[in-house]
Amino acid sequence: MSRLAANLTMLFNEHAFLDRFEAAARAGFRGVEFLFPYAFPAQRIADRLAACQLELVLHNLPAGKWEEGERGIACHPDRVGEFRDGVGEAIRYARALGTRQINCLAGITPPGTDPDAVRRTLVDNLRFAADKLGEQGIRLLVEPVNDFDIPGFYLTRTRQAIDLIRDTGSANIYLQYDIYHMQRMEGELAGTIRENLDIIRHIQLADNPGRFEPGTGEINYRALFVLLDELNYDGWIGCEYKPRAGTLEGLGWRQAHGLAA
Repeated sequence: MSRLAANLTMLFNEHAFLDRFEAAARAGFRGVEFLFPYAFPAQRIADRLAACQLELVLHNLPAGKWEEGERGIACHPDRVGEFRDGVGEAIRYARALGTRQINCLAGITPPGTDPDAVRRTLVDNLRFAADKLGEQGIRLLVEPVNDFDIPGFYLTRTRQAIDLIRDTGSANIYLQYDIYHMQRMEGELAGTIRENLDIIRHIQLADNPGRFEPGTGEINYRALFVLLDELNYDGWIGCEYKPRAGTLEGLGWRQAHGLAA
């Protein structure tokens, strides 16, 4: 049975961020994820997790100036020092919060930069992060993202991510497979999951179009959940979607797809 984690960046936005933990627990979730913890002292988040008996299954490395439109800096040749400092910050939070895996957003390709330098920087940064996280028993994930929603995003396809992972030579880098992003970029969801399950350590979901709840669009989520059970996928599935009409009002998709609340 698939384990669902509430993405607190996108769900329960009816509440202030630190109040979303209790709302998620009351709605039946046992795991949560979110983009970033860095705006709050780690202990405040740790207290909420403990009080609500929730596991933090994922957060991201620092990703640059998010409010100004940056979506990661791992592929930026002129930001290597900042990226590596961010790895240290992410580790400090992960140790305090019990996070066992951290995602790296590659970032938007810097305009006017040599493509070989961009790729080489990303490979080197991924290798560095994987080594540092591995010393703490934390997995590094890397996620392809569609470039319709984020124009210019560097890492957009599953094969591209697998090639990057291979070229790092690291045994501590895995694939974060976002069903919504990959439906927009390449389709072939079931076949891709089946073929690459050995390196997929986290899955995220939303339907297309609109990035709303499963069952609101074109993706056959019932079939995908059956497939994941057949393949004995034992990771978490992050619910990273935009509620179409309120978080609680939209949670009925879990029962409709045969998943426990």
